[in-house]
Amino acid sequence: MPKERPKIRVLIADQQPLFRQGVRSSLTQIADLDICGEVDSSNELISAISNLYPDVVLLDIQMSSDGDTDLAKAVKQLLPSAAVILLSPQPNDDELFQAIKSRVAGYVRRDISSNDLVTIVRRAASGEHPINDTFISQPKVAHKVLEQFQNFSWGKGVESFVSPLTPRETEILTYMAQGFFNKQIAIELSISEQTIKNHITSILRKLDANARTQAVITALKRGFISLS
Repeated sequence: MPKERPKIRVLIADQQPLFRQGVRSSLTQIADLDICGEVDSSNELISAISNLYPDVVLLDIQMSSDGDTDLAKAVKQLLPSAAVILLSPQPNDDELFQAIKSRVAGYVRRDISSNDLVTIVRRAASGEHPINDTFISQPKVAHKVLEQFQNFSWGKGVESFVSPLTPRETEILTYMAQGFFNKQIAIELSISEQTIKNHITSILRKLDANARTQAVITALKRGFISLS
């Protein structure tokens, strides 16, 4: 018989008892998820991380006294393997920017549907970063983050390398850095969306990237593309 996969251990960190109860009620019905604990304060969260070793942490962004992402950073420092999904009552560009810098896996509304939450938890537990979807869909935030990476690279004197990308791949990656979706890029370049997907697959492979965002950041740091 095939070995049964271990359940995904989920820790709920939220100040509202009713919210925690609702999330627990929804997730405990899912066979591959295990609610390993609940906490309602930052101190309890830090203790739980050290003792429960969750795979995924559902974290209320308002649990931090300043309503920022410091707690998410602390979780990642204590347990780098944990995937953090930030829950926000009113997602906005500034929070998204800080969330990306904090290396969280996801950034979603508190009123996200149960089905969508389960999907994101599973993706995060498997090593994906659903926040990349949000990042790419917000051109202003994408530009701000990528510009910071680019400035950081130049400030550190990172050398440009010979690009492994073809001119067409470089062109497509530049559009990706500007927040364009596949269909939009296809229209701009007058080629099929499937061709765009094929090029992106090649780009990810050449840059050893698992996601679009990682590919763009790698290309910026190595000088393969620029935002100017």
